Amino acid sequence: MPHTRHRKKTLRKNQEQRLKNRAQRTNMRGTVKAAKAAIADDPANVDGIMSEAVRKIDKAAKANLIHPNKASRMQSRMAKARNKAQADS
Repeated sequence: MPHTRHRKKTLRKNQEQRLKNRAQRTNMRGTVKAAKAAIADDPANVDGIMSEAVRKIDKAAKANLIHPNKASRMQSRMAKARNKAQADS
């Protein structure tokens, strides 16, 4: 437990930021999961949900919630899955 006023404030700030980060990360993961499900179900009409997922991945990378290379990899794999699903349809 912190003793000084400054460290108490730092602890409060860290806890608030942790909750914000967790919410943003959870939101991003849910959107990515929905996009993957949409790709599997109906690859023709997936552009809206896919662009939303890409946007949230980019925002998470910008906020340092995930590494930029991981964000790029996730986007690439989603696009590859979409293209494969559209080609198979």
